[in-house]
Formats: sequence, structure tokens, C-alpha cells
Amino acid sequence: MSTAIPFSRPFIVGQDSPVRRRGLGAEIACRGVGLHGGQDVTLRLVPAEPGSGIGFRRTDLGVTIPARHDLVADTRLCTVLADPHRPEARIGTVEHVMAALAGLGIDDALIEVDGPEVPILDGSAAEFVFLIRCAGIVETALPRDIIDICRPIRVSDGAAFAELRPAAAGEYGFTAALQIDFPARAIGRQALSLEITPESFTTELSRARTFTMKQDIDRLREAGLALGGTLGNAVVVDGDSILNPEGLRSPDEFVRHKLLDVVGDLALAGAAIRGRFIGARTGHRLNNLLLRALFADAANYRRASTAAPDLAAVA
Repeated sequence: MSTAIPFSRPFIVGQDSPVRRRGLGAEIACRGVGLHGGQDVTLRLVPAEPGSGIGFRRTDLGVTIPARHDLVADTRLCTVLADPHRPEARIGTVEHVMAALAGLGIDDALIEVDGPEVPILDGSAAEFVFLIRCAGIVETALPRDIIDICRPIRVSDGAAFAELRPAAAGEYGFTAALQIDFPARAIGRQALSLEITPESFTTELSRARTFTMKQDIDRLREAGLALGGTLGNAVVVDGDSILNPEGLRSPDEFVRHKLLDVVGDLALAGAAIRGRFIGARTGHRLNNLLLRALFADAANYRRASTAAPDLAAVA
């Protein structure tokens, strides 16, 4: 049995947080271009059985790939999932739609695409949030799964690092803090800390677009990347200038997008994380390595449920 959740109802982590798994109320589709491959792709969000989790289906190949961290095959400029038994069955740029699903608290859904990449749309997660809300969000009778962080886990690469820490006493959600530092003066150093709730994700992160440096575009295209990139789906930075005629959506749009990527990449944990993320200059590679380090030792985490007595306070 499932219950439709009104569009206007706020979803707040903590005392007002739902304790049951959520899914989609109906199918909904869109069409767009892949950022890196440049191909036109149709994406369809499809309701899934409660408890089945998130999966991606290549309808042109007839292959379904679970949204799991251990199935990430590439992290160059985006996160790519692949079927280990059929390496050609790949789905790229999954992080933005994963961020939207995780940000809105969706536990079960199937994402169908008829090509090798999720469409980039406007370069943010806002249009995925719009699609999910148009499809409707339903709450089932099953409790949500929780990955409770038990001790700090850290991965690093020079000055860049990503870390998960246990939640503070009385915290039942997920908080993320990120710092970035780019030589381009239009970006520079930026920092943001945020409790990730459906409300905060929608208002603070979802509209932040992906970005690149003007001097990197030719190199990326020679490598077969960014073939679908335009000023309509990415912010292009040239030194102290933003080349997009409309400018930025917020002065710190860059760190907001990087934090959006963190939410999407960590959603590949397969369940909601209870804890804190702290990072600096992190990207898709370190985000994925952090999950691999987390699950490499069972002492790092505890699998729980919102039905458990110590988590029942979120009801």
C-alpha cells in the first residue's frame, strides 16, 4: 500500500522526517543531449517495487545496472556505471539525477535511458527535481534503510580529501561541508555547509550548474568529452569572466554544484547516510573512493532501519 504525498508538503530531516520508503507516483519522461557524448537521449523515470532501490536500464541494450558505488567504472568529469559482465553497457553522467532522487528522499525508482548517457538538460538537477515532483512522490509501508557512520573514514589526494564522520548526538540526517579552490578568479575559494533535506536541496543546490574552464574545452573534445556542452547546459569560466550571457545563478554556484555532485555520488551507497561529510577540492573519483573505503571495513558503518528503536525518534 502506498500513500501519495502532497506536492506542497515539506520533507524535513529530523523530527519531521518520513520513516517509510518513497517511490514515484507515475512514469515521466524527458529528452535531451548527453553532455559528453553529444547524443540525443530519452530518459524515463519509472516507479519501482518498494525495496528494490534505484536502478538504471539501457533500453537499447536490454541491460539494467543497479545504482551502486562498486559498479562505477569511470569518474573522468562524470560518474559512469557499467555492467561488469558487459563492459560496453555503460551509463554516464548519473550524478545529477541521482542527486535529485537522493535529495528528495526517493528510495525506489528505475531510470530508463536509450543511450549511453543521462541527458544533461540545463546542467543542474533542477529539471530532474521538477520531473520527480510532476510524477508524484508516494510513501510506502516499508521502513527506510539507513547507513549509520560509526567512525571517521577519509580518503585524500594531495590537498584534496573527502571524509565521512558519525552524526552528532541527536542528529538523524546528513550534513555536508565542502571547500573548493580554483585558480580562475571568477571562482577562487568557496565554501558551503548544509544539512541536506528535500527543502534545502531544492532551494540551495538543485539549480547549480556544472562548469568548465574555457581553456579546457578543446582538450576535452579531443578526448571525446564535452561534445554536447553548450552555454545552455554548462557555466564556462575564462579567468575572471563568466562567458554565459545570463551570468551565475548565485555568486557561489560553483561550490553549490560540487556539493550537488557529492550528494549524487554518495547516493550510490544504496541507502540514506546518517552522518557528516567534510571535503575539500573533492570530485567524482574521491567521492567514489570514499564509499569504497567506507564499505571496505564493516566496523566503519552499521546498517539500520528507521524501524529500529534508536532511530524511531525521527518518526
